[in-house]
Amino acid sequence: MGVEHGGKTYRIRAKKVRTLLTVLALHAGRTVSWDTLVTELWPDKDLANSRNALHANTVRLRKLLESWELDEHPNDVVVTANNSYLLALPPESTDAARFLRLASQGSELLREDPGRAGEVLNEALRLWRGPALLDAGEGLLCRSTAAQLEERLMTLREDLVMVKLHTGGEREVIADLQELVVAHPGRERFSEQLMIALYRCGRQSEALAVYQRTRAWLVNELGLDVGRSLRELYQSVLAQDPVLDARA
Repeated sequence: MGVEHGGKTYRIRAKKVRTLLTVLALHAGRTVSWDTLVTELWPDKDLANSRNALHANTVRLRKLLESWELDEHPNDVVVTANNSYLLALPPESTDAARFLRLASQGSELLREDPGRAGEVLNEALRLWRGPALLDAGEGLLCRSTAAQLEERLMTLREDLVMVKLHTGGEREVIADLQELVVAHPGRERFSEQLMIALYRCGRQSEALAVYQRTRAWLVNELGLDVGRSLRELYQSVLAQDPVLDARA
């Protein structure tokens, strides 16, 4: 968790202040109730008894903002309103919001303009700086948001592979896909993409082996069989279906 301003990056050492700013930033431009903030910062403590601690940490946050010499007064950045606090910044002041917007935009462009989609998706990927909200605290809101961001990252990586598959870049993605399949053996989409890439490169037997390994992992680890999409792809590879060579 860091704040960039005036060409500098500022870090927040105090954990509670860091979590407070994170939650407010995730809701930039919107109010967050005191009760919501208290529950996030002190999930196991009484709400009423924790409000004073919340207000004390808000004072610390405002003093920290003042030390950074922002253009606005700290009270105009962290605003008190109706038993709530609000971070008075545009939603896209955060990397998380920009990442989600670009990832969504790239996905929408994928079929009609894969080249442009790749540019937008890579722009989103450059905003990713490590595990989502790693030092933001263990509250439910931060953890659930982190999980959503991590899931969106996986979908973005799938979309980036699709860009290559749409534009004849199969050979370029095989090594990355092999790593992704090992790291995420239960994510069948990566297995599907690896099978397609291998098949298009004349490596049919290796493509079939990917299916067998994925199926074995699902059965042994989760007691599940592969999904319909992967199963149908396996049959297509076996039959050398010409549709597998289509890049549109």
